[in-house]
Amino acid sequence: MLILLENRKFEVLEDIYKITKDIDYNFIKPEQAFAVRANRVGSHNFTSMDVARVAGQAIIDAYMESRQKRLKVNLDEPDVIIRVDVIHDEVFVGVDTTGDNALHKRWYRVYHHPASLNASIAASLIRLAGWNENKVLLDPMAGGGTILIEAALMGRNIATGKNRDFAYFKIFGEILSEEHEKEIFMDLYGIEKYRKHVVGATRNARAAGVADTIKFLQGDATKLEGIEANTVVTNPPYGLRIGSKRIIEELYSGFLDSLQNVLSDDATVVIITSNDKILRKYAEVLGYVIEEEIGVKYGNLDTAVFKLYLQ
Repeated sequence: MLILLENRKFEVLEDIYKITKDIDYNFIKPEQAFAVRANRVGSHNFTSMDVARVAGQAIIDAYMESRQKRLKVNLDEPDVIIRVDVIHDEVFVGVDTTGDNALHKRWYRVYHHPASLNASIAASLIRLAGWNENKVLLDPMAGGGTILIEAALMGRNIATGKNRDFAYFKIFGEILSEEHEKEIFMDLYGIEKYRKHVVGATRNARAAGVADTIKFLQGDATKLEGIEANTVVTNPPYGLRIGSKRIIEELYSGFLDSLQNVLSDDATVVIITSNDKILRKYAEVLGYVIEEEIGVKYGNLDTAVFKLYLQ
């Protein structure tokens, strides 16, 4: 993610120096080190390395003029990353709020499920479902607990990047003050078939600081009972390791049938899967209405996100 500082047209490399130098960099603390990450798209008589070089010098010069202090450069472990993207005849300069590690990487993953869901996608699924902390959330195939942990963090207003040792949180750390976090308890339930994953999901929740508000239970997603949920978000197996379409069909049909036992009248169900045809087939057979279907490129997989409700 980028906080855009400047976007202007340019003609030659020297223009990039001038555009970058005109920006106020006083948000960088004198003791912090910075680096420039440059990317170039289009046909130019200079390289990305040239862009990084002139932009870096421009930042150093601008800071020296305004603060009489030479900023330190650290290309390997910078406190602040300034991204300079050259796209054809435009230059974009901004503060990288993500860092070199992708946003989906979370500090709480002490147990790695073999098919763990991308945490950023999990958070998006929760938002698509319209869940809030006053609703009962169920993940009937919880795996390593990612969906429920993301919901707990969301409900307690805990920033998912809280433990990231990077620029955005060093520069704008006041927005992450604990006074903004909420000490509330939510009805979050995870069902998982295998005991080792129940234990692993609990470890992840404990590492995230939200184990006290999530109940992980060992059980079968095709034999659901005892919970009334008005929000269901889940990432069922895709069958890549199983290698049997019949087993996946039995799982999906059994799950959607059993799910009706625990849904409240106004429940919303959100499912991500690469088996869109199988999911669509049994959803329609069992009386679900597909409110939305969204294609999502998940790594090398073509998946679909379904938002369902019962008629």
